[in-house]
Amino acid sequence: MAAAVAMRCASGSGSDGGGGGYDKGGMDSGKYVRYTPEQVEALERVYAECPKPTSTRRQQLLRECPILSNIEPRQIKVWFQNRRCRDKQRKESSRLQAVNRKLSAMNKLLMEENERLQKQVSQLVHENAYMKQQLQNPSLATDTSCESNVTAPPNPLRDASNPAGLLAIAEETLTEFLSKATGTAVDWVPMPGMKPGPDSFGIVAISHGCRGVAARACGLVNLEPTKIVEILKDRPSWFRDCRSLEVFTMLPAGNGGTIQLVYMQMYAPTTLVPARDFWTLRYTTTMEDGSLVVCERSLSGSGGGPSTASAQQFVRAEMLPSGYLVRPCDGGGSIVHIVDHLDLEAWSVPEVLRPLYESSRVVAQKMTTAALRHIRQIAQETSGEVVYALGRQPAVLRTFSQRLSRGFNDAISGFNDDGWSVMGGDGIEDVIIACNSKKIRSNNTAPNAFEAPGGVICAKASMLLQSVPPAVLVRFLREHRSEWADYNFDAYSASALKTSSCSLPGLRPMRFSGSQIIMPLAHTVENEEILEVVRLEGQALDEGLLSRDIHLLQFCTGIDEKSMGSCFQLVFAPIDELFPDDAPLISSGFRVIPLDTKTDGAPAGRTLDLASSLEVGSTTLQASGDASLDDCNLRSVLTIAFQFPYEMHLQDSVATMARQYVRSIVSAVQRVSMAISPSRSGLNAEQKIISGFPEAATLARWICQSYQFHLGVELLRHADEAGESLLRMLWDYEDAILCCSFKEKPVFTFANEMGINMLETSFVALQDLSLDKIFDDAGRKALFSEIPKLMEQGYIYLPAGVCLSGMGRHVSFEQAIAWKVLGEDNNVHCLAFCFVNWSFV
Repeated sequence: MAAAVAMRCASGSGSDGGGGGYDKGGMDSGKYVRYTPEQVEALERVYAECPKPTSTRRQQLLRECPILSNIEPRQIKVWFQNRRCRDKQRKESSRLQAVNRKLSAMNKLLMEENERLQKQVSQLVHENAYMKQQLQNPSLATDTSCESNVTAPPNPLRDASNPAGLLAIAEETLTEFLSKATGTAVDWVPMPGMKPGPDSFGIVAISHGCRGVAARACGLVNLEPTKIVEILKDRPSWFRDCRSLEVFTMLPAGNGGTIQLVYMQMYAPTTLVPARDFWTLRYTTTMEDGSLVVCERSLSGSGGGPSTASAQQFVRAEMLPSGYLVRPCDGGGSIVHIVDHLDLEAWSVPEVLRPLYESSRVVAQKMTTAALRHIRQIAQETSGEVVYALGRQPAVLRTFSQRLSRGFNDAISGFNDDGWSVMGGDGIEDVIIACNSKKIRSNNTAPNAFEAPGGVICAKASMLLQSVPPAVLVRFLREHRSEWADYNFDAYSASALKTSSCSLPGLRPMRFSGSQIIMPLAHTVENEEILEVVRLEGQALDEGLLSRDIHLLQFCTGIDEKSMGSCFQLVFAPIDELFPDDAPLISSGFRVIPLDTKTDGAPAGRTLDLASSLEVGSTTLQASGDASLDDCNLRSVLTIAFQFPYEMHLQDSVATMARQYVRSIVSAVQRVSMAISPSRSGLNAEQKIISGFPEAATLARWICQSYQFHLGVELLRHADEAGESLLRMLWDYEDAILCCSFKEKPVFTFANEMGINMLETSFVALQDLSLDKIFDDAGRKALFSEIPKLMEQGYIYLPAGVCLSGMGRHVSFEQAIAWKVLGEDNNVHCLAFCFVNWSFV
């Protein structure tokens, strides 16, 4: 024992490497164990591979490492515990330091904002005093004797045709931009819903009462200033509406700065308005305090820039002094100020669409905050805070989102220099058909091209929506694809990815099983944009064909419950299941743009069927009615664009097919919009029952009265209730109740909440399900054999069995009751079914 104690004392003379501990199990309990540098090095190697080794691994370590032979297993365990604790403390210290730096920078930002607001208050006080003086002395307001009648001659130094003039314009632009970014040149008001704080997005403000539309944002970004400036100057990489940006001239300026003449083209947001372009001067320079500035403004005159044929499709807009101010922070990172000030020539669009060009909030959401979000996203990706699925690099996934968005914008705008030309219509101008024969795959074409000997046909349409919350509509289209899409058209578009030639839908009959699996790929920091892969499960209708699944790459914006976006999109393209980084993409989809300044106020948890008006009692109905008064007046524009590949000899057939398909989608969207509109969701408004059917309350009364008439018992405890009360009781009934039409091929026309849950559908899509689809073979035989008895006595009992939901899932039930529903004239109006104690298998 003495020898063992002596050995431990000898080993304690070395370094412990910060991972020593106490041995509480031996005679030397309480003595601190020290490790030699060699022992610490050996333990560190193991810790790098496995920070928390098991008892077996520690025993193995003692056997394999002779220099640790004098250390007991318990001491090894304590060393690893201490080492993990030290790691945790180091990480927590680093996190707290980062938070402290962020708070310090945010505090500095808020102090500057407070100083700017104080200046603005002083200026307003001065203006107020001046106005009072003018009102008290009317003679001063009309006295113009002191005014000069001499018009100041134009300043030759501001001539844009020579370098000296460009430099003068650049310096003037810099001064005006800085007065907007940090001064009071613009009357800024806080952006609704944006609150500053340590975890906030930043400080966002919009203009009030100035020329054009303007927005300002400032925030902290964990990137170096030069990197931020490089990203922001590449506007097409983050501004979705930017089609192209081309630098025509570059001149050196003082302080190592540069002056550039830039031509930028923007996409049209919808088919109803022309696109915009800009001819600007961009000035990049460094301030005395080390801040980097990029400021930009339009050059006078509408004739500047390239005079190409494509420019005829654009309306020249004006950029007033705008830009980016990037200042380095102590301890790393940068404080970024972004100002966008535009005059988008709203006179050139229909009056109903002018809010798109007259709203500073739209500019803030589409440009200003988009830029700040983009650089914050890259900062998080660079730091390793964001990990994406499937092992894809963040830059690759961002490229996929950009290509989907660009392809969709190309289809909507249909520029001539991209190869688009409008085809003749069928006399009804509701759907525009355009073709593009340039979109074929070759070694020199863009990655969005595909392999086909013909080209692409695009069918697009725009429509105004009233009282339809955009986020709710886009979420519905995303989650209930079977209610508007045709699987055969998806399969047709997907066939363009194969080496075989395309075929018209119908030549290879397939059926969508109703099942779609959504696999997330990536999302932005605040879930404003989501990239995902969707797998659609297909079933062959012919026995000789194999079932084939289809994969879509899908891009969604604005569907998050906290989204305040100005654009709500669902864009997708068929892909191969392995989809390489350079996979061709043929984008199609939907875009909803609110036309009013209010945000989408629909609650995130709102259901997408009749449940939105029947889920709970009258208090909820009243509350939802009050909360949705603004939603009832909400206007938005929906743009639909679908692209189809074609072979040259099938061009006319594909065009006809595309036109009919988009018309069917428009009809489906109109039907969905009627259902989810807040103005129609309450029981006090029109009931959402299929045309030609009675009101919901009347149908509920018929169902209960017919049940009591045929079976002699009441379906509901208080069946003597009437109107909305009875309808709510039927909606909340514990078993599934379904009604189907009394026709040769019965289809469902009504269901309570449990019935909709059992069928895994929505009230809108209920009519797409027929009675024979929900029963298996045994169930259909049992039902058909009892039909004569049902017609004779008015009701039947069906034994326990299994049926199918609308998504193809098996549902078991203990018993089913069917009865005839009689109307006021005692004629059979429909058939009702009650499935007792059902559950998914």
